[in-house]
Order: sequence, then structure tokens, then C-alpha cells
Amino acid sequence: MVAMPDAKTHPKLSCRGVTKRFGPKLVLDHVSFDVPAGEFLCILGPSGCGKTTLLRILDGLVDHDEGEVLLDGQPVLEPPPTMAMVFQQFGLFPWKTVYENVAFPLVLQGVDRSTIHERVMAAIELVGLKGSERAYPSQLSGGMSQRTGLARALAAQPDVLLMDEPFASVDAQTREVLQEELLRIWRRDRRTVIFITHSIDEAITLGQRILILAANPGRVHQVLDVPIEEPRTVQNVRRHPSYVPLREAIWEALQHGRSGIQ
Repeated sequence: MVAMPDAKTHPKLSCRGVTKRFGPKLVLDHVSFDVPAGEFLCILGPSGCGKTTLLRILDGLVDHDEGEVLLDGQPVLEPPPTMAMVFQQFGLFPWKTVYENVAFPLVLQGVDRSTIHERVMAAIELVGLKGSERAYPSQLSGGMSQRTGLARALAAQPDVLLMDEPFASVDAQTREVLQEELLRIWRRDRRTVIFITHSIDEAITLGQRILILAANPGRVHQVLDVPIEEPRTVQNVRRHPSYVPLREAIWEALQHGRSGIQ
């Protein structure tokens, strides 16, 4: 088994009894979990279980009706400067270059020009886009566009990186390349990452733990450790003796969660 930090003793991020309604519809029902600093947590669940809503609540973008979200023990009431979000849709400004898109949040924060340049160039190099600084989004592939979105988040130097199905809109081969690139970046800095996905394979490849949400309403159904050592690649994960039994356990948990079995 992989040695895990004690999330209950030293949580970086805590979600405690979070409940959310949209009108009469209960979307999230007393969702609770802790994430220790430096953990890569994947959140998996059927469509409509409130994964994206939960992520936006964690970032302070959406209010919740009950419960609390704590970052380093402090309530999250608005988007914190130490969190960054990467969305499924790239969200790039078509009239801005790669450099300008990555720099944009730092410009809004009033960061000085030399610091912006240093951070932007470091982030662009880290995601493998060096040489493409002056390219416009229309000139980028899907994978390059998603790398730009990731660089924009990394340039802010967040403690916590929230990712909402960021690789869902790229082809399968590019998706696996981006997974390995993300793991490389995570191993380098050990930021806390919360990553939403619909893919069981992606969750096993990336996550140290996998939190499975049940649907109607969204609630924590099960949390599983991923006993696959680092460093990981897509191929060595698939060949690991824990892979098949873990995948079967996740599939079963998802079926129970989809049908409302608790």
C-alpha cells in the first residue's frame, strides 16, 4: 500500500457537511472529506452527481446551503488566491497569445511585470510549450490549448489545483500524454490536486485516493486508496497487479452509487 498522509490530522482542504440545493432539487447531501497537503485526489461519479458543483463550491465560486469548506483551517467564502482552477473547456482568449493568456490572471492581480514574465515563462516551459509563446489559440491543437490552460493555473503558483475533467475534450492518445505530463508536474512540486473525471482508468492512473460520489443527491459513497507506487506511467499502471481488482471495485461502487444503494 502507498503510505498516505493523515488527512484527518493535517488537512489542507476540508469539506464538512456541504449541502447544496438548486431550487427544490437537492444536488449535494452533506458531503464530507479531507485532503492532506500534497495529495492527488480524484473524484469520480456518474453524470449528475454534482462533481462540478462541488468543485466550484471548494473554490468559492458557488455558495453552499449548509456545511463549510476550510482551506488551512480558514473558511472559503470567495475564490482564494492560493487556489487555481483548470476547466474542461480551455477558456482561452482567442485574441491573446499563449503568453498573454497565461499572464492574464497575474495582470489582474497587479503583479509586477518582471515577476509576471518570470512566472509565465517558467510555467510555459514546465508544460512543454516553450517556443509557442506568440501563438494564438486558433493555431494550437487541443492538447496545446489544454497545456496553456494548465500553465495559466500554474503561473499563479497555487497551493491547491482544482481540475474539472481537463482532458475530456482531447483525443485518447493526447489524453494519456497529458496525464503523464501532469504526474510529472505534480511529482516536481507536490501541490494538492483535486481532479474530477468520468474515467476509471484516469482516476487510477492519477489519484493517490479516489473519492466516489453517488448520485441523486450527490454524496460520498466510498473512498479508495490506490496502492500503485510512484513514479507512474499509463503503461505501468495497467500492468500493476492491483489494477484489475481496483478497477472492478470502482466499477461496482459506481453501479451502487448510480442506483442509490448506500
